[in-house]
Parts: sequence; structure tokens; C-alpha cells
Amino acid sequence: MAAAKKTFSRKVYEIAAKIPAGQVLSYKEVARLAGSPRAYRAVGNILNKNHDPAVPCHRVVRSDGKTGGYNRGEGKKKEILEKERQGLLKGRK
Repeated sequence: MAAAKKTFSRKVYEIAAKIPAGQVLSYKEVARLAGSPRAYRAVGNILNKNHDPAVPCHRVVRSDGKTGGYNRGEGKKKEILEKERQGLLKGRK
């Protein structure tokens, strides 16, 4: 029996879950990696519904470098990203 085809949403969540702390991908990059390069708005909509802490959707940002939306607020997204970045910097000392 053939393996079940993954949905676009499942692919997006799997890609986001693999983004290491302190790093980011753009919505466009996630869409491309999920097999639909023009579906970057769909990626944003999918991640906006995420409440699973195993999927670090805060690590997906806009192509222009701005943070973009977040279901817990853009300020919270910036705060989490900054804490991750600072944690990596401390680890380099």
C-alpha cells in the first residue's frame, strides 16, 4: 500500500519544526521547500493557526527581514527571536 500523501499544511509544519534556534526562514522559502513556491501567503495562514510548541513558527519571517505576523502578537515574536539570538551569543563565549 502506498504511503499517504502529505498535505501542504503538514509539510509546512515539518519544515518549520526543523528550523534551528537563532535561525529563520522566510514564508517564501518555506513555501518553496514545501513544494509550492508561490504559496507563501498560505504558509502564513497555516502557521498563524499553530499552537504546538514543537513547531517554532516564530522562526518564519517576511522576505524583507521584518518579523511578520504571529498568533501571540508581533511583539512576542520579536521577543522570542531576540532571546534565541542572545542565547546563541552567550553560548559562543
